Amino acid sequence: MTDPNVPPPRDDRPDVVHHTTINNPSTTDRGGGAGWIGFLVGGLLVVLVIIAVVVFSNGGLNRTTDTKVDLDVDLPAPTLPEAPKMPDLPDLPAPSVPNPEPAPGN
Repeated sequence: MTDPNVPPPRDDRPDVVHHTTINNPSTTDRGGGAGWIGFLVGGLLVVLVIIAVVVFSNGGLNRTTDTKVDLDVDLPAPTLPEAPKMPDLPDLPAPSVPNPEPAPGN
């Protein structure tokens, strides 16, 4: 008895089947997708050169050798207005604390 779900065997197939697919895209179909990578790498190189110039030239391209500083500066000190006087505190008697009624048992 044969299974009705299995197709009948075919004898016209070869023993070895070779499938080879070769895709050769033409150069006109590429669309230039790699151009932005070169632009990005070039921009990063320019930024690195600018950083290197700033770091290795002590902060900039124009350096001065004159470092004399004149420390003779006379500035008047500001005067503050008088603070208002606070009123005297009234004399109040010390508060009285009542004794606890049941004495604590020690």
